[in-house]
Amino acid sequence: MADEAYDLIVIGAGINGAGIARDAAMRGLHVLLLDKGDAGSGTTSWSTRLVHGGLRYLEHREVALVRESLRERERLLRIAAHLVEPLPLLIPIYEGDRRGPLLIRAGMVAYDALSFDKSLPKHRMLGRTAALDQAPGLDPHGLKGAALYYDAQVDYAERLAVETMLDARACGAEVRLYTEATGLETDGAWVTGLRARDVLTRETFSFRADAVVNVAGPWVDAVLAGSAAGSTRLIGGTKGSHIVVEAFPGAPRDALYVEARADGRPYFIVPWNDLYLIGTTDERYDGDLDWIVASDEEIDYLLAETNRVIPHASIDSDDVRWSYAGVRPLPHVEQGAAGAITRSHVIVDHGKRNGPRGLHSIVGGKLTTYRELAEQTVDAIFAGRGQQPPPCRTGIEPLPGARGPATPARAFLGAPARTEQHLRKVYGNRAGEVLDLATSPDLREPFDPWSGAIGAEVLYAVRREGARTLSDILARRTMVGLGPDVGIGADESAAAIAVRHLGWSPAQAATEVARYRAYVLRYRPRILAIGEPGTPVIAPAG
Repeated sequence: MADEAYDLIVIGAGINGAGIARDAAMRGLHVLLLDKGDAGSGTTSWSTRLVHGGLRYLEHREVALVRESLRERERLLRIAAHLVEPLPLLIPIYEGDRRGPLLIRAGMVAYDALSFDKSLPKHRMLGRTAALDQAPGLDPHGLKGAALYYDAQVDYAERLAVETMLDARACGAEVRLYTEATGLETDGAWVTGLRARDVLTRETFSFRADAVVNVAGPWVDAVLAGSAAGSTRLIGGTKGSHIVVEAFPGAPRDALYVEARADGRPYFIVPWNDLYLIGTTDERYDGDLDWIVASDEEIDYLLAETNRVIPHASIDSDDVRWSYAGVRPLPHVEQGAAGAITRSHVIVDHGKRNGPRGLHSIVGGKLTTYRELAEQTVDAIFAGRGQQPPPCRTGIEPLPGARGPATPARAFLGAPARTEQHLRKVYGNRAGEVLDLATSPDLREPFDPWSGAIGAEVLYAVRREGARTLSDILARRTMVGLGPDVGIGADESAAAIAVRHLGWSPAQAATEVARYRAYVLRYRPRILAIGEPGTPVIAPAG
C-alpha cells in the first residue's frame, strides 16, 4: 500500500470526517478515509441527536453560528429526509428562572428571524393554561407559560455518518475502518502521508498523500502527538451524559427544553426511538477517551431535574434502561464555565503555526453543521493546492436513503407493520435493497422483536455497508443496539444468522457476542446490571 498516493487522507470517520471525505470525493479528489473504529462510533453517537439551530448560542452572542446551523438544518431536512425529521420543542417558563418570558420571547423572535428561509412553523408563546394543555405533566406550581418552537431530530445519528461514508465511497473514496493512524510522515516542510495499523488484524500500512485532515474529534491531539504540530494542545473537551428511560407518568408528547434548577443549564427531555432521551450534562473532562461512562452524580442530576419539572414521573435509577456519555471536541480553554466555550468549529492550518504544510486539524464541529464544515475544509484543501475549488454539491445531493423512489408497499407484504416502519426509517428508499436479500424465511423474519429488524439486515450490514463486527451490525447499521435492552438477546440471534449465511464459525459468533456485551457495558445497561438489585456495576475497560 506504500506505493498508492492520495490527494487527501481524512483521519476520523465520524460525521465530520465522513462529510469531508464525501465532499472531497464529489469534487474529484482521490481520498482515503480511515478510522480506528467504525464509522460514527465516537462523538457522533454521543450527541442528543438533535439537528438544531442552537437557540442557547444566542446567549453567548454566537449569531453567525446560529444562522449557519439553521441554514444547515434546512438542508439536512431535504438531503436526509428519512433520517432527519421536524421536532416540536416546548420551553416551560417558571417563576425564578434565569430566563424569563421577555428573554425567551426575544430569543424566539431572533430565532425565527435567523431562519427566514425555513420550512418549519414559527414559534408560539403560550400562557399557563395553554402550556399545561400542551404538556399536562408539567409542574403547574410557578408556571408562567411556555414557548413552542420547532427544530429537528435525527434518531439515528450513526446512520447519518454511515450513509455519508457510503456515499463518499460511491464517489470514489477509499474507506478503511478499524485502521488507526500511528504517526504522521513529513519531509520537514510538508506532510507526506502517515503510518497506520489495522486494529483487528494488526497489519501495518504506510499511505502517501499531498494533504491530511485530522478530524479525530476528542483524539485530535493524540493523532498529532510526536509531530511538529503536536506541541500545542488543541482540544479541551467537555463531557456530556444522557439517560434513556421508557415512557413514564406525565411524559411529554413533545420534547421539553428545560432550565435546570440546580445550575441554570438547559437540558432536554426528548421522545426518541419509542423511549425517552434525557440530557445532557456539561463538565470538563480529561479522562480516558476510549471508556467514557455516565457517572452516578450525572444520572442523579438528570433524574432529579426531570422529577422536578414533571412531578408525577417519579423515576429513579432503576428506571434508567441505559445511559451514554461522550466528549465534545471543543477548543482548549484554560478557565471559565464549560457551557461558555464556543461551539463554533475551527479549521487549524498547521502550516501557518510552524507545522507541516498540507496538514489541517478540525477543532469542534456540531452534528448540525457537519456539511458546512466539510465544504469549508475542502475549500481550504484546494486553496493549499493553489487551485480554485470546484463547486460544492453536497447541499443539494441527497444521501443514499433519500435518493430515488420509495420502496412500494407491496414489497413489505407479509412483514409486520413494525418491520416496515423500521426498514423505512433506517434505510429510507433503500429498504427494498434489504428485502432483496431476504431469500429465505429466516432472513425475512424479525430477529429483534423490539425494533422489528429482520435477518437480511445482518447480511446487508456486512455485504453492502462495511460492517466488520457484531457491534457494527447492531449499534450502527441495524440500530437494534439502541433499544431498551441495547440489543442483548438480539445479539445472539444476529450472530446465528451470520453463522448460517456469512460463514462465521460458532466460535467466532460466540466471541463476537462476548465482545459486543463487553462493549455495551459502558452504557450501564439495566439488563446487564451486576451485584445487588438496582445497583449497576461498571466493568473496567477491556
